[in-house]
Amino acid sequence: MGAELGTTNMLLGIMAAVSVLEALAIVGLGIGGFMVYRRVMTLVDGLETRQVAPAMARVNAILDDVKGVTATVMEETNRVDHAIRSTVDRVDETADRVRSNVRAKTSRVVGIVRGLRVAIEAMLHSGHQAHT
Repeated sequence: MGAELGTTNMLLGIMAAVSVLEALAIVGLGIGGFMVYRRVMTLVDGLETRQVAPAMARVNAILDDVKGVTATVMEETNRVDHAIRSTVDRVDETADRVRSNVRAKTSRVVGIVRGLRVAIEAMLHSGHQAHT
């Protein structure tokens, strides 16, 4: 029975040593992973500082320019719209005045023409009655 315990103890010792080696390997991999993570994060920060930040500054400047141009276009559009509306209003007002002036002047002429027609018809009608 003593030989069996010696073999069992030796196998348990080997398993303990392998477990310690596995634990050391896992700790080593964890430390290595952390170091790789730090290097990658340093690289990403460097890329962000060198590449992304200047690009974002340019994009923001472009967006500011677009905002300014849009505001200018809106102001000009409003100004042109106001000018067109006021011009249309003045044209309508002028057309109304011309229409009323033409009616006033032509109503006199039409009145005179109607009066002459009635006078001529009356003369013709009275002359026609004198013949009969």
